Amino acid sequence: MECYEKYRDMVRNQRDTFFANAAKRFSEEEMSLIRKGFAFAEMAHINQKRKAGDPYITHPLAVASIVCDELKLGVNPIIAALLHDVVEDTNHTIEEIKAGFGSDIAFLVDVLTKKKRDKYETSKQVDNFQQMLNSIHYDIRALLIKLADRLHNMRTLKSMKPEKQIKIAGETDYFYAPLANRLGLYKVKSELENLSLQYRSPHEYEDIKKQIDNYAEAHASAAKKWIRKIEERLEENGIKAQIDCDKRTVYSIWSKMHSKNISFKEVEHIRVINITFENWEELGLTEKRLALRIYSILTDLYIEKPGSLNNYIDTPKENGYHSLHCKLMGNEGRWMEVHIQSTSMRERSYYGCLVERETGVEGWIAKFRDILKDISFHGKESGFSIESVIRTFYNDDIVVFSPNGTQFILPSGASALDFAYEIHSNIGEHAQYAIINDKLKSIFTKLQHGDRVRIGSETSHHPKEFWLDHVVTYKAIQYIKQYLRREKAKKGDVGTQYILCPNCEPLPGDEVIGFRHEDNTVTIHKCNCPTAISVAAQQGDIIENVCLYPSEKTYPVTIFIKAVNRDGFLLDLITEISQKNLLSIESIKSTTEDEIIDCTIIFYVHSINELKDVEEDIRDMKNIYEVRHITHAV
Repeated sequence: MECYEKYRDMVRNQRDTFFANAAKRFSEEEMSLIRKGFAFAEMAHINQKRKAGDPYITHPLAVASIVCDELKLGVNPIIAALLHDVVEDTNHTIEEIKAGFGSDIAFLVDVLTKKKRDKYETSKQVDNFQQMLNSIHYDIRALLIKLADRLHNMRTLKSMKPEKQIKIAGETDYFYAPLANRLGLYKVKSELENLSLQYRSPHEYEDIKKQIDNYAEAHASAAKKWIRKIEERLEENGIKAQIDCDKRTVYSIWSKMHSKNISFKEVEHIRVINITFENWEELGLTEKRLALRIYSILTDLYIEKPGSLNNYIDTPKENGYHSLHCKLMGNEGRWMEVHIQSTSMRERSYYGCLVERETGVEGWIAKFRDILKDISFHGKESGFSIESVIRTFYNDDIVVFSPNGTQFILPSGASALDFAYEIHSNIGEHAQYAIINDKLKSIFTKLQHGDRVRIGSETSHHPKEFWLDHVVTYKAIQYIKQYLRREKAKKGDVGTQYILCPNCEPLPGDEVIGFRHEDNTVTIHKCNCPTAISVAAQQGDIIENVCLYPSEKTYPVTIFIKAVNRDGFLLDLITEISQKNLLSIESIKSTTEDEIIDCTIIFYVHSINELKDVEEDIRDMKNIYEVRHITHAV
C-alpha cells in the first residue's frame, strides 16, 4: 500500500506540474484536450512499469513536458507526445487515436510508432530511422517529439543494463544528437552528447569533467579581469550586453581530444566568451553592424589571432546559426574564443528551427529522405551503413569542380578518392593519384572548397582495407566495402573466436563492449571506439557484455612524449620503463630540434592501469611537457 501511494503521489505531482506549465501557454479549451490526452494515456498504460519500477505514464508525461516547456510546441504535438507509446506498447490502435483525437494527432503517433515486422530490411534500429524520416510529409514535429522522447530516455538511462545503455548511447551519438544539431537545437544536442558519453564511458567522462572544473576554477580570476575591461568599454559606447564565460561541454572537449589525438592540456579553448547584445535598434543599427562595432572594440583592446574571424552572420550555418566568432589574446598568454551575438541570434542558436523556419531544414530532410531510399535498395544487396549516412549528411558541404567545370557537392572532409567515386565507381576503384589545382597529390588528400580535381587511374590499382579510413561519402564507403567483401569471399577467410579491435586497441581494465557476429566471433572494442558506436547504433541486439581481465599476456602500446632536452634523458626514460616498471620495450624513435625532444616508444603492458602508472611516472620526470597514449582510433 505504501508503494502504491508513493507512485500515485509521484504521478499526481508530475501531472499537476505539467498541467500548470501548459496552462500558462494555452486556453482552457486547449487544456481540456490536453487533459483528455493524458487521461487516455494513463488508462492505456495503467498496469505498465518502467525499468526502474516507476509507473510507465511518467515517461510520456515527461516527454510531453519537454515538448511543451523546452521545445515550445503546440497542443497537437503535446497530445501526440502523451500518446506516443500507446499503439506500440498496448492493445489500442491508430484508429482509436484518430477517432478520439483527429487525423493530425493520429498521423504524429503513427510516425512515432515502431512497426513490428517478422523480418527487417537492414536492422530493427535502422529501419526505425528510415520509417521516421520517410514519414515526414509536411513538417518536422514528429522528429521533435522523437528527440524529446530520446532526451528523456537518456536522462533516465541509469536503470538500464550496461549493454542496453551502450545500444541507446550508440543510437544517440549516431542519429539523434547530430539530428538535433542539424535542426539547430543546440541545448538538446549538447545534453544528448554529454549523456551519451557519460553512460558509454563513465570513467573517462568524470576524468575530463574534473579537469574542466579544475581549469575553470584556477583561471576564473584572470578571466574575470579580462572580461571586465570589455564590459567597461561596451558601457562607454552605450552598448547593453551580457558577457558570460562558459565552460565547454565534456563531450566537446572529449571530441577535440580524440579527433586531434591530443591531451587535455593541449586543447586550445576550454571556455568560450559569449557576448550577447540587445539594443541595436535603440542605437539605430542593424544586428550585424552592432556585432561588427563590438568586434572593432574588442580588437582595439586585445590582439586578435590572425585569420580567426568567422562571419556566421552573413553566411549562417545550414541549421540557422548566426554569430560572429574571433580569437583574442588572453591575459595569461592563451587565445580566448569569443562569440558575438544579438539576443535573437542567441535564441536561434539554442532553438534553431523552432524560432526560424527558413533554415533549410526541410530541404535537408528531403535530401536525407531521398538518400535513405537509395540506401534501402542497396542495403538488400550489401548491407546498410548508417555511419556513412551520418558522415555524408551531418557535415557541412564543400563545392569542388572537375576539369570541365562540372560542380560536385561533397561533405566537408571528403578526399579526392570520394570525388573519384562520385564521378563513377570504376574511376574510384582504380584511382591512383589526383591532380588538385594543377598539383600532383595523393588520392587521400582532403579537398577544400573550390578545388579543381582530376583523377588519374590505373586498371591494376584496386581498393585496400585502409582506403576506408580516407573516405566519408556513402557511395565511396559502400563500393569499397563491396569490393573487399568479394575479395574476402574468394579467399574464404575465417575469423577467430575473440578479436580485439585493431583501431581502438582495448586493454584489460578498459571500458569495453563486445559484438557477437553470425560466425560466432566476438569483436571487443573500447566503448568509445567509433566502430563500436556505429555498430551499437545499427545492431543493438548483437551487443555482448564482456570484460578484459589482466593476465600474464602483454599488449603492445605506443606513447608519445614531448620534453625539453637534457643530458641522460633517454637513459632515464628507458630506466623508468624497463627497470622500475619491469616492462619490455620494442622500439624507441626520438628526434630533437631546437632543444625540444619528440619521442615515440612502443612497449608491452598487462593492463590499462599499468600503462597509466607508467605515464604518471614519466610525467614526474624532469623537463617532461607531455605524455600521451596513441591508438589508431580516430
